[in-house]
Amino acid sequence: MKRNLVMLAATSVLAFSALLVGCDRTISKTEKNSVSSDGTVKSKEETVTEKSDGTVVKKEETKKTTPTP
Repeated sequence: MKRNLVMLAATSVLAFSALLVGCDRTISKTEKNSVSSDGTVKSKEETVTEKSDGTVVKKEETKKTTPTP
């Protein structure tokens, strides 16, 4: 009986801590690609996430790829 109570308490603590920590939630994600006349590819990616404490973070990433001659 005592062992069952200890296991229940340990499981409850682990489950509750997982709820408190949480994880980031992706609000939006957009990707845009464009190709110019010389073959250069420009890619832009924007990601907006909400952290577990409520703060909102916006991340922009731009890549430019030129073809080899």
